[in-house]
Amino acid sequence: MDFQLNEEQKMLKKMVHDLGEKEFRPKVAEWEAKAEPISHEHVKKLADLGLLGLCLPTKYGGQGRSAFEAILAIEELARISILCAAPVFESNVGPVKVIEQFGTDEQKQKYIPPVCRGESMISVGMTEPEAGSALTDLTTRAVLDGDYYVVNGMKRFVSGGGESDVYVVYVRLTEQKGAKGIGGLIIEKGMPGFSFGKQEQFMGFRGFPSSDLIFDNCRVPKENLVVKEGEFRKLMLAFDLERCGNATMCLGIAQGALEEAMAYSQQRKQWGKDICEFQAIQFMLADMALRVEAARLLIYRATVNAATGLPVPLEANLAKCFANQMVREVTGMALQVHGGYGYSKEYPVERMMRDGWGWGVAGGTIEIQKITIASLLLRRRFDQRR
Repeated sequence: MDFQLNEEQKMLKKMVHDLGEKEFRPKVAEWEAKAEPISHEHVKKLADLGLLGLCLPTKYGGQGRSAFEAILAIEELARISILCAAPVFESNVGPVKVIEQFGTDEQKQKYIPPVCRGESMISVGMTEPEAGSALTDLTTRAVLDGDYYVVNGMKRFVSGGGESDVYVVYVRLTEQKGAKGIGGLIIEKGMPGFSFGKQEQFMGFRGFPSSDLIFDNCRVPKENLVVKEGEFRKLMLAFDLERCGNATMCLGIAQGALEEAMAYSQQRKQWGKDICEFQAIQFMLADMALRVEAARLLIYRATVNAATGLPVPLEANLAKCFANQMVREVTGMALQVHGGYGYSKEYPVERMMRDGWGWGVAGGTIEIQKITIASLLLRRRFDQRR
């Protein structure tokens, strides 16, 4: 086992770090205040550096590198803001991987190159008003009618909703209950019968678009079927890589919070000396570093083992669950190190705490992750409905 980055990975990490500090950090406070996504100009810079589609095949415009390199890039950008990291997240470990792993060659040729060029973004529609943790209870229905699927239903809390151009939507393709009748359709913005709800306003994630997807007799060409009924497992396998991305967002936020706390503890003085001289502060900094490094190792293991494919489900779930809890603890300690200033919007740690909390809800709650982990450990399925 080698715990060192190779020279190419070190160069990538430094390039993204420098880009984030120079181009993104000066804009974060403005984006946060206006609740705006990052500009197309900044997305284009990410694309020009090959960071969009970093782990997608070269034949479709990607860089052909492993998921680990994408995770390194996401981590460096999330240190500064999740808004900076979002395009790299979505274009590497998001639903584009469903198309890359399971789509037809025609689907890959159509949808992947624009993502790599920064011209298109793909989001996923999973959650519904009555189907969140109980995802297999989803009711959005797609009925084949000649050359089209007619889709009716609603998706909720869709990251990128209203902003993204393409959506991989989980739908019920047959009347079969549970997972067996569920598949995936690629649905494009602008298709007749497809509209969006209002933009959500969350505690954190300001500038991160999110809305309902509404389907009212939406007609989708049948060639847009990316995962057929009975292959729900494929959708969830691809989602395990997204869970690694979720965990990495937490890691980046926590690393940024640790850096802020370290810097502040060496600037702020009480009783004539830097507060880092006090044992209480030292304990908090050490506890933060312990948690950050443990999460980093879990995430790196899952993504290195995924290589250019998909991660082992247990490793992905362990990484996400731990990182989701870790970021809440670490940002809380960072805020405490800052004292009253940590609670002020003049300092970034209050934003980090708000943003960090949301990842333990998105992509499967911490509690559901623990049930999944137990199921994988024991190789047993637990029916929560009984």
